[in-house]
Amino acid sequence: MTGKLLIIAAPSGAGKTTIARHLLRTMPKLAFSVSATTRAKRANEQEGYDYYYISPDEFRHRIKVGAFLEWEEVYQNQYYGTLHTELRRLWAEGRTIVFDVDVKGALNIKKAYPEQSLSLFIKPPSIQALRNRLEARGSETAETVNKRIARAAEELSYEPHFDCVIVNDNLEHAILEAENIVTAFLQKTI
Repeated sequence: MTGKLLIIAAPSGAGKTTIARHLLRTMPKLAFSVSATTRAKRANEQEGYDYYYISPDEFRHRIKVGAFLEWEEVYQNQYYGTLHTELRRLWAEGRTIVFDVDVKGALNIKKAYPEQSLSLFIKPPSIQALRNRLEARGSETAETVNKRIARAAEELSYEPHFDCVIVNDNLEHAILEAENIVTAFLQKTI
């Protein structure tokens, strides 16, 4: 059984999670795909809700046995991926699956399900605005902010490969634009 997929990607700090959570709150047909990761859990995150937190060794084992639809080693020994079991679980509920993933993961999902998916790229208004947002989080060290900014330049180069691009220079406008795009996608027959 398969259904629709909504793929949202952006550089870290661009607002993809905020926009994704808003869509999930306001559109009951949507359900969040919980990714697996090896990164440390942040204070405000919950196991099985934000991520499945597993060790790098367990993640690599699951790669070998084909448990992932997509996966990426984003930083050294810091993996993220989408488990096939998540898709089966949510499609069995008749839901449209929402992915909050990195750009490479987004394109891999789109490649696996080209006719059933909509890919949104959330773009920051500038690299400096992105840096300011990451620093304002208060959960990032100077080193991790610098790593994320360096990675953002590469991630921004993937923008042309997405179905739609939303520039998040005003969160309310970005959310409204996302709502309109997703509503049209949900009404479309696949």
